Amino acid sequence: MTSKERVYAALAGRIPDRVPYGEFAVDFDTVERVLGRETYLRAKAKSQIAFWEGRDDEVAASWLEDHIELHRKLPLDIVTFPMATWEMPAPGDDPPPRRVDATTWEDRRGRVYKLSEATQDITCVHDPVRDARVFTAAEFEREPEPPRRDERSWKILDAVIREFKDEKYICGPSGGSVGIVLLGGMERGLLELAANPEAVRAATAYEVRRQNLADEVLIHPDSDAVMWAEDLGFKTGPLIGPAMFRDMFLGANKERVRNVKGKFGKKIVKHCCGNINLLMDFFVEIGFDAYQSIQPTAGMDICRLKRDYGDRIALWGGVAVENLVGGTPEDVRADVRRAMACAKPGGRFILGASHSIAVGTRYDNFLALLDEHSKLCQY
Repeated sequence: MTSKERVYAALAGRIPDRVPYGEFAVDFDTVERVLGRETYLRAKAKSQIAFWEGRDDEVAASWLEDHIELHRKLPLDIVTFPMATWEMPAPGDDPPPRRVDATTWEDRRGRVYKLSEATQDITCVHDPVRDARVFTAAEFEREPEPPRRDERSWKILDAVIREFKDEKYICGPSGGSVGIVLLGGMERGLLELAANPEAVRAATAYEVRRQNLADEVLIHPDSDAVMWAEDLGFKTGPLIGPAMFRDMFLGANKERVRNVKGKFGKKIVKHCCGNINLLMDFFVEIGFDAYQSIQPTAGMDICRLKRDYGDRIALWGGVAVENLVGGTPEDVRADVRRAMACAKPGGRFILGASHSIAVGTRYDNFLALLDEHSKLCQY
């Protein structure tokens, strides 16, 4: 079987020749060990700084060339396109943020950005523009504008897909995932759900219309699936309860799935961290074909999920990110053995990390994952 055939079989509940292997992402420090050189691929902070300094072409070349070479060197059955692999920033007239210190930037509107040393990511930690905004239902009653395709980004995406479309399973982008609409960010968004539900409902309907339009632009015709990457849970439970999810967001997510599957014929893979045990029935009802991440440190046990849901949705994960980063090769091998023992039988299983090959992963642990998979993957 080719990688593409192998994954198609696993998602359909057929038994492939071996358990497929895939990752949501492989971060830059592991990419650099594999390629033997520096990269911008999945180097989120490094890429952002390069964009601010006007070195877009340098980043784009790395994202294209290094993505292809990485998949030539690793036994990944699935090609994915998470952040810092293909989507270039939109051109604009705003000057780049000024550097305040070694880890802090501020833009002309007062937004403050901080570097996380642990994740090597730059995030906005203060946004006075967003915080001052008042959300009303009326503002979301307008019809969205059809988006334009960014040809620089599409060139990267298209080149990687053309390289692997006949060989590997392609999880490409789409117009987006509704998930849970949190107006104004995480903390404020949860408050808006309680205090301003009509605006949230209007925003949710608007997002469905906008994302359906964007599918026309962003779904690649040669992709096999789209991957929706949005976390819906904390470590101890979902961001909102199942009753609120059903009332406010279930229908919108089902409509998005109908558009992607009915109009474009693509499978849908859901990447979601956190404890979402109370939402798993919704994942099946919405129509997700696979659930990726399965965070064991948040109470998501792959063996229990296989028992309860393995005949209705494919499971993708099994190896704890915490063991890849802070454990030993034997810890990683034990994760692989346990996942294979309980999730391999009957198919609908893809081995991978519980999130990704994250920044800080020990290279010998990553090699142990690949080696143990190769020993146990055959059906």
